[in-house]
Amino acid sequence: MADRPNIVFVFSDQQRQDTLACYGADWMNVPNLNALADESFVFENAYVAQAVCTPARATIMTGLYPHAAGPIVNQIHLSPDVPVIAEMISDDYIKGYMGKWHLGNDLVAQHGFDVWKSAEDSHRYDKPEQRYMVSSYNKYLVEQGYEPDRVRDGVGVFSSNMHYDLPEEHQMGSYLGDQAAEFIEENKDRPFVLYVSTFEPHSPYHGPYMDMYDPETLPVGPAFLQKPETASLVNRVRANYFLQFMLEGVDQTQDDYMMRYAAAREDVTTELGWRTLRAHYMANITQVDRMVGKITSALERAGVADNTVVVFTSEHGDMMGDHGMLEKRSFFEEASRVPLLMRVPWLSQEQTMVEGSVGHADLVPTLLDLIGEDVPDTLQGKSLQPVLKGDADLSENDVFMQWNGTSQEIVDRFLGSAEINRMLALPWRSVVTPDRWKLNLCAGDQCELYDLNNDPYETNNLFNDPAQADRIRDMAARIRIWQGETGDTVPLPTT
Repeated sequence: MADRPNIVFVFSDQQRQDTLACYGADWMNVPNLNALADESFVFENAYVAQAVCTPARATIMTGLYPHAAGPIVNQIHLSPDVPVIAEMISDDYIKGYMGKWHLGNDLVAQHGFDVWKSAEDSHRYDKPEQRYMVSSYNKYLVEQGYEPDRVRDGVGVFSSNMHYDLPEEHQMGSYLGDQAAEFIEENKDRPFVLYVSTFEPHSPYHGPYMDMYDPETLPVGPAFLQKPETASLVNRVRANYFLQFMLEGVDQTQDDYMMRYAAAREDVTTELGWRTLRAHYMANITQVDRMVGKITSALERAGVADNTVVVFTSEHGDMMGDHGMLEKRSFFEEASRVPLLMRVPWLSQEQTMVEGSVGHADLVPTLLDLIGEDVPDTLQGKSLQPVLKGDADLSENDVFMQWNGTSQEIVDRFLGSAEINRMLALPWRSVVTPDRWKLNLCAGDQCELYDLNNDPYETNNLFNDPAQADRIRDMAARIRIWQGETGDTVPLPTT
């Protein structure tokens, strides 16, 4: 076993917070994640930097907010000049990345990683000579006797629909778990950093555990299939779009976005259909759990579990019918609040709930600090090691989130209606304060204020309540100060 601590960082795609027993979901079939939580620091309220893939991942990997890292919307590549954590850690470590990257060319090793196992073929090449490359997972499936069901640029690729119909042992999460276990065994005698990122439970919400939960008895909250009548226009038009198939009888099969992306192979024309979709999503998290089990078991077999920091989180959540919406792209808790477990065996080996709120920008500096590496002063997050040691707490910690609208560099895909795309083009900024209030500001839309203590499901927007005027001014000042500190120039409304 190496003297220096290792890091294993596991993250899923689109997994909301309320999916583990430590967050109240004791009915979920996720024994490996629950076992990890039993030995971890469990962060009570962990928030993403931006509730969509590429910007969220940029913050997870760099310790910078999306506007500073560069990828402010999906499909923008992370610049080679912006370092990720692997480039901040000494070369004494071997560094591996496995799975979804979504920050550039998924197929080639980059940003300081020595071992690279790719899982997606949709972000494929930067140079002409890379045109016919395919992912490691693609090669694996071909070796198992499967034939690609699509051709893209002359290359056979597997669609999400096809690989979600594969048996459990050939699912992406299972493949990545096996690859991670192999990496751990091969490098157990030297310090290592390993990042593992799977696509589950992202849509399409299909997989090998489809019948795990009864849709009719599946727990839901008071915001389920309820339009957010007092919320911003962007949230209201999105809810109107997603609920029109159930409430207005609009033909779902004629809607390309729903059939290809948001609810592929699902029926959202009835409440039971929505519940079934939700049950399928929850069942997909069991695939994530099985992958985590392979990784934690490998650490034990290799004899390095007690010398390894293990982190589990997700890049963002999923609305799953709450507030009448699907997918992400929202500050609502279901999309922006995610699980965050951090197992640090030399600090604690029992479940320790960390009260307060944190953001993903703190992950890189915390991990560097835990393994004794220097923390660059250019990072915009801060190390949470003093909190883990009990020398500090989060009682004064504000958490900031953003939505960056659109970019002149990359035009977002069509998201269901022209009105949705128009409203999502507007940038937003958000703060969650230590006393659990959330303020969402946009210069071109109805702003939002939620009392998360008394209204945890965010059903009552208090922004226009005269009694909250001074609170709003104070919270807006926090956002403006943070903007100045991080170089953010997005305009805010006068409050």
